[in-house]
Amino acid sequence: MIKLSDRLQLIAKEVNNGETVADIGTDHGFLPIYLWEQGISPKVIMADVSQGSLKKAQQNCNELYPDNTFDLRLGNGIQVLKEGEVDVVTIAGMGGILMTEILGYDLCKTKSFRKIVLQPRNNPGFLRHWLRNNGFCIINEQLVREGKFICEIITAIPKEIAIPMNNGPDSIEYQFPHNLIDFKGPLTIEYLSRNLQSEKKILDAMNSGKKTTFDDIRRQEYRIYYLERMIKSCENR
Repeated sequence: MIKLSDRLQLIAKEVNNGETVADIGTDHGFLPIYLWEQGISPKVIMADVSQGSLKKAQQNCNELYPDNTFDLRLGNGIQVLKEGEVDVVTIAGMGGILMTEILGYDLCKTKSFRKIVLQPRNNPGFLRHWLRNNGFCIINEQLVREGKFICEIITAIPKEIAIPMNNGPDSIEYQFPHNLIDFKGPLTIEYLSRNLQSEKKILDAMNSGKKTTFDDIRRQEYRIYYLERMIKSCENR
């Protein structure tokens, strides 16, 4: 029986009973195997662009459930799927920009899935910006500890109309959205506080630099003010 890490366990909780799942970049295949063996997902697809990774998933399937045939597919992103073939697409452990490339390769196909669960390794603000401006609504935000890191898990569903915003993908509002307060968890304040300290160190370095402009300083001060307000809002809830 598969025992998931805390990170994968939180991703699994975003899948409802009876929902079919395609795990893109499946690597060892732990998440889809777990969803199948727990009776949560009647159908799982394991996909990876790496033949070596897919071979590891196949070996795990053979060792754990030699009498069952699993659906493993070698290929790039959602290209291995048909429109609406599954209810949920999960992508974990990749960069946020790469995720937007995978999802944006065929936007119509991406929107044919009822839900996408994403765990970006970096650039979560870029990913949120892409989701918002391409017709998706974020319905849940979670934080989970993995070693010395705090990882973000974003669950989104397609909407009929995209509502673009003026803020760019590198804006603080996308990096640390108010959704983090709305879906506050035990790690939220620690996560925001860590990033606040990082932003303060950046400001210190800017103040000691010779080429930093007044506008640069003001923008950095706003980022610090924004995070301080976020933390205060969390503490008051």
